[in-house]
Amino acid sequence: MPVFIPVGEPIDADPVKDKLASLRSLLRSMESAVIGYSGGTDSTLLLKVAHDELGERAVGVIAVSASYPESEKLAALSLADDLGIPVTVIETHELDRPEYASNPVDRCYYCKQELFVHLGRIAGQHNIKWIAYGANHDDLADYRPGHKAGSDAGARAPLVEAGLTKPEIRHISRSLGLPTWDKPAMACLSSRVPYGTAITAEMLGQIEAAEEYLRRDLGFRQVRVRHHDTIARIEIGTDEMGRLMSPEIREQVSGRLKSLGYLFVAVELEGFRSGNLNATLARAKAVHGN
Repeated sequence: MPVFIPVGEPIDADPVKDKLASLRSLLRSMESAVIGYSGGTDSTLLLKVAHDELGERAVGVIAVSASYPESEKLAALSLADDLGIPVTVIETHELDRPEYASNPVDRCYYCKQELFVHLGRIAGQHNIKWIAYGANHDDLADYRPGHKAGSDAGARAPLVEAGLTKPEIRHISRSLGLPTWDKPAMACLSSRVPYGTAITAEMLGQIEAAEEYLRRDLGFRQVRVRHHDTIARIEIGTDEMGRLMSPEIREQVSGRLKSLGYLFVAVELEGFRSGNLNATLARAKAVHGN
């Protein structure tokens, strides 16, 4: 069972030291890898350690599409530059695929399938043995169809193979001086849309603008704007709920999101929960018994 080591403990504390050593060893054994890099906590650590161990034989790739916020792309590029790690920017076109745009429950499979096709092409061009991505051990407990796409494509998840949990990844990242050590989780924008609702680029742009306003302009840290047609359902950290519900901020948020095209603006009283829309899957399973 993974052991939680609080952030701030020395990097030589077991079992984190052993897991980091294992990650370094398995990356060396891979000899070369194309790394899918988004600028998030997991992929940043993976790219950093891969670059440390493999040098130019670790190729970082940022995949840009309508489901990836522009602000995240710019931040990821800036961070890679600060770390002295060159990265390649490519475009993926998952929205052009009907099996993705129709937003089935396994939507993530088709997104990752699209990504791995491009990463595989780059690997072939550079004579690189592996493609890899930044899933962590905790992800195995959630519904993640993208993992199957990775398996089908022969992609590696070195953080999973090393048994690294999210708290351990944050701990190591902090010890290595990576600014992403405490970065909030940031799933793709399509994850804000309930399964079965067709996804469009315009819809994703609306969600992105709403979340950017809450983060950049108002300074909220952990934010999701779930898209329910004409309703924007805001999820925010419970520690920030009081500020959001203050009369002045509440009025500003309502006005701004309605200007983006929403008719109603709601707040999820339970606060932010990663993978919140997956609750519909659990409910359907309970009702239908499969």
